[in-house]
Amino acid sequence: MDDILFYVIVGFLAQMIDGAIGMAYGVTATSVLLSAGVPPATASACVHAAETVTTAASGTAHWKLGNVDRKLLWRLAVPGAIGGAIGAYVLSEFPGDTLKPFIAAYLLILGLVIIWKAIGARQRDGVEPRTVAPLGFFGGLLDAIGGGGWGPIVTSSLLGQGATPRYAIGSVNLAEFFVTLTISATFFVTIGLSLWPIILGLIIGGVIAAPFAALAAKHIPAKVLMLAVGCVVVLLSMHTIYRVFI
Repeated sequence: MDDILFYVIVGFLAQMIDGAIGMAYGVTATSVLLSAGVPPATASACVHAAETVTTAASGTAHWKLGNVDRKLLWRLAVPGAIGGAIGAYVLSEFPGDTLKPFIAAYLLILGLVIIWKAIGARQRDGVEPRTVAPLGFFGGLLDAIGGGGWGPIVTSSLLGQGATPRYAIGSVNLAEFFVTLTISATFFVTIGLSLWPIILGLIIGGVIAAPFAALAAKHIPAKVLMLAVGCVVVLLSMHTIYRVFI
């Protein structure tokens, strides 16, 4: 019961962050699970299984609100799913202890990117993004291997290219459902999904957090939230690296 409660709290905090700034559910949850000693493949599999539920709800909401560009959606979803499947297979074939420091370093970099985005200057929007399919592929690949990063990598890159924020965030959110579904299916075939307390806890926490995250998005400045999550991810990743080498 205590274990489930811990994962409910992790899922709640991760969804609060993701719902408020549109990214970092996987990065946050995976960073916490790795720091708690969960093997990389298991952490990624559990996080993506839970995300299948949360991204479906989030993507549907964006679709109903008209925040999804259909053309951009499929340009991201198809290569993203292919990259995600390859990443999940690669992760399942390597020993967890070997990959843990590399994944922690990857998450550390993502944390620094989030901090940079929080304090960086705004860029012009309304420009049609050009580099989409390769971005989706590598976003899905690294998301599966690192247990997160689809939002920080893809959304940030699209906004950096000048895409309209509304359509970039909505399309990335809905595309993420297809990516996480593919990643989860690949993990199910390769290593299985046996740690249901983790998955169930993450789902319950995420569902509870959803309405509170919406309120946070409305009342707390996005830059403040992004800066906070970036600092948390950096600290957790450094802790994991410290435990590996010390």
